[in-house]
Amino acid sequence: MKVVFFGTPDFAVESLDAIMQSPHEVAAVVTVPDRQAGRGQKVIFSAVKQYALDHQLPLLQPEKLRDETFLADLRAIQADCFVVVAFRMLPEAVWNMPPHGTFNLHASMLPRYRGAAPINWAIINGEHETGVTTFLLNHRIDEGSVLMQEPTPISPDDNAGTLHDRLAAMGRSLVVRTLDGLADGSLVPTPQQGTPCPAPKIFKDDCRIDFSQPGRQVVDFIRGLAPYPAATMTLRSTKGDEVPFKVFDARFQPAASAAKNTLFCDGKKVLKVGVADGFVEILSLQMAGKKKNNVEDFLRGNNVIDWLLV
Repeated sequence: MKVVFFGTPDFAVESLDAIMQSPHEVAAVVTVPDRQAGRGQKVIFSAVKQYALDHQLPLLQPEKLRDETFLADLRAIQADCFVVVAFRMLPEAVWNMPPHGTFNLHASMLPRYRGAAPINWAIINGEHETGVTTFLLNHRIDEGSVLMQEPTPISPDDNAGTLHDRLAAMGRSLVVRTLDGLADGSLVPTPQQGTPCPAPKIFKDDCRIDFSQPGRQVVDFIRGLAPYPAATMTLRSTKGDEVPFKVFDARFQPAASAAKNTLFCDGKKVLKVGVADGFVEILSLQMAGKKKNNVEDFLRGNNVIDWLLV
């Protein structure tokens, strides 16, 4: 089939590359406009744009998806299907255009974890399984009929980064198999079944660790935000300065009792926080303005033995 691919980040590149390696044709790629970042305001391309340039694929970067020039360019391609992976919401004028419809790859087993951050929230909420879903777009976000799904377990060692990479790899295959099924007419769209669960976008203020929660939940929260955007905590130094930290890895140590919200440090190898049912031991962290360290390297270079948790 002739395909137009819509996507932005690295997660989407996996699926785009899979279609390129398949018998299907990528007739054009749609991604976000370039942006400027950093002190020098350097122009930054999306990962999908960089892939398109590297493979000399026709590229569209509309500011507005309802722009008539953009819509005319899409119609002129005469694609059989549009494929969407990690892109913004499309208007009906776009998703209703191709004869085989428009489908999205989503990083969850819909209707579980509808929204912008399904990978993060699945881990934060302590789920033991997630997966990938292809579904047809309609007027409501992440509520269209399911085409295909594939589950995968979430291990205790997974974080958002490792799960992201595994789901992106699974999505490669699922996207191509979905295109195959649409092409030969073997796929029958099925309304979503089960209890919906939201996965809203995560903002900076959402990343602060709540050490009043049970230890297992605190560790799941840290895992679910690692390595990005990263869970945060703040310590007060002996000088009274409040120093923010990112926390990337931790483990729970059950105990009969602990001093809740209290920082414990032996000055050499151990940094942990008391919670209601034990301790959360910090294993990897980053002080604001410094590089990321495992806890032993951090404690060798920083004396926080008398610091307090804010």
